[in-house]
Amino acid sequence: MSKYFQEQIETASRDEIIAIQNEKLVKQVKHVYENVPYYRAKMDEKGVRPEDIKSIDDLRKLPFLSKDDLREAYPYGLLAKPLSECVRIQSTSGTTGRRVVAFYTQHDIDLWEECCARALVAAGADKNDVVQVCYGYGLFTGGPGLNGGSHKLGSLTLPMSSGNTDRQLQFMVDLQSTVLCCTPSYAAYLAECVNERGLRDKIKLKAGIFGAEAWTEEMRHDIENALGIKAYDIYGLTEISGPGVSFECSEQEGMHINEDHFIAEIINPVTGEVLPDGEKGELVFTSLDKEAFPLLRYRTRDICVLSRKKCSCGRTHVRMAKPMGRSDDMLIVRGVNVFPSQIETVLISNGYPANYLIIVDRQKNTDSIEVQVEMTNEMFSDDLNTIHAREKKLVDALKSMLGIRANVHLVAPKTIERSEGKAKRVIDKRNLYQN
Repeated sequence: MSKYFQEQIETASRDEIIAIQNEKLVKQVKHVYENVPYYRAKMDEKGVRPEDIKSIDDLRKLPFLSKDDLREAYPYGLLAKPLSECVRIQSTSGTTGRRVVAFYTQHDIDLWEECCARALVAAGADKNDVVQVCYGYGLFTGGPGLNGGSHKLGSLTLPMSSGNTDRQLQFMVDLQSTVLCCTPSYAAYLAECVNERGLRDKIKLKAGIFGAEAWTEEMRHDIENALGIKAYDIYGLTEISGPGVSFECSEQEGMHINEDHFIAEIINPVTGEVLPDGEKGELVFTSLDKEAFPLLRYRTRDICVLSRKKCSCGRTHVRMAKPMGRSDDMLIVRGVNVFPSQIETVLISNGYPANYLIIVDRQKNTDSIEVQVEMTNEMFSDDLNTIHAREKKLVDALKSMLGIRANVHLVAPKTIERSEGKAKRVIDKRNLYQN
């Protein structure tokens, strides 16, 4: 079994990667300037011409793009190819405003699927595997991306989409699925169902590729133990292509970014200053060979760190840490930055499942934060003193992690709604008071 899907490029030297990026960036800037009036206006406003970009060292001369730009240019304002050459769109959920619609030529889809195939091979898959894809299909990028990657690899692909858990488990058992692809919250739910129904010895899963939402190392270990698999992280976003922008290898010490297709930068989210490798900041991506929807210096709002430390898997592409939160939708409670991943870490390390709900409210100009936490069957008790003692222990642990007090309310098993896609972890009621 090969360790790589495209060994030559995945193990290329630093000089080779930079040479590829330099050549592609020069062509891409020219392509965007000539074909995207919206971005050309931004470049002109900054006084930058395509001939000013001679290598990746000149990248910081280019203006940023943000989700606000994508909404303003919706639907066709950032399209760089005629519609006659576009064969597909994918789209975000649009929960925070206008949808983001991304366009693809066949070339774009081929490259995206190759990136997903790299991720599958890095997780130990080959053409002999049965890949069960439980990400959503349709406009969501998760299902189509991993589906296409599995096809590129030659694996038997089960295009399950999300939901219908009974059918998921039936196919998992009957068709002997070996690789599971879905959100981590749905993986945790499937694991729960597998064990409740006594199916653990009937499944043949060996690996899982989980992404599309934040999850912690503690949640990873819980899923691995419950399903008897190795769980791999994958990262992507609709604006750049979808899952497969980066992926974990067997070392699980960060996700390798496909640097022949994407340039990654870390910036100070306030000033826009480019930060050196190893410093925490906002992740910015430039698409090097997307044809239909090529974004230059797109601000993801994800907070993470880049590392060029040599990886023992042999891949030479830079690694990004698991995103530590987001610069735009992190919770600011009484002046303190709070990320759901911090709360999840505390809960799981104290023996609770990753089924919780964070409720933020504001009364009389004072913010409050409540965490509803589901107990396991073993924890559940009618003894209120025992429950109150458990709640107090979590209150203390959360205060130690967050620096502020969060109220904790323990609830009975199965009380919090399960997710078959992206889990909704936060209800911020303060939005009701905003104009």
